[in-house]
Amino acid sequence: MNAERLPVSSRSAAVPAQGWKRYFATLRYGTYVIFHPFDGFWDLSHEKRGSLAAANTFLGLFLLTYVLRLMLTNFQFISAPVQYINIYEQCASLLLPFLVLCISNWSLSTLFDGKGRFKDIYMAMCYALVPYILIQLPLVLLSHLISFDEYAYYTVLASISVIWCLGLAFVGLMEVHDYSAGKTVVFLIATIFGAMVILFLVLVFFSLLSDAVGYFVSLYREVVFRLY
Repeated sequence: MNAERLPVSSRSAAVPAQGWKRYFATLRYGTYVIFHPFDGFWDLSHEKRGSLAAANTFLGLFLLTYVLRLMLTNFQFISAPVQYINIYEQCASLLLPFLVLCISNWSLSTLFDGKGRFKDIYMAMCYALVPYILIQLPLVLLSHLISFDEYAYYTVLASISVIWCLGLAFVGLMEVHDYSAGKTVVFLIATIFGAMVILFLVLVFFSLLSDAVGYFVSLYREVVFRLY
């Protein structure tokens, strides 16, 4: 039956259903990207195989996995003062550098003739986090099932998850901007330098803002003290 012939209520119900179907399809596409990075990242941005909703989900799961790893991993494998862990600070310590790197990468892409938009860069970086989620979450449970003598296996798997993510991020940015491998290396070095400059400027701005606020507060107190 054609969509035009459906009743209004049926059409309105079909729209969310199609949205959820696409959302889950873009989530499943993450498993394709991590095993076929060159084709996967190319189709992610150029063929619209990904979505911002799925990218946000992967980023959220990455932050959740990191927090669970700190709080629930067996104390034999990770020594974190659980009683002093601030979940919001831990998430911010990862989320802020992640976003700054995306902004820096997008800002410098014009100088390096990059073709990726901010949306494409952000999605590629988020999809590159999938191996960390798929490996680190089971490792939290595995840490309670193995002994300290098997620590080497835990370390190897944890290292693989990080190296895999870094490799995917490299390929993702290379495909998004349509760069060669050598140009991507230079671009990433420039991106890291640009991110450091952005963080420095942000710190300077808030430092000056704090000084300005402190000056006006002191001035107000002085005026109030002299008048009253």
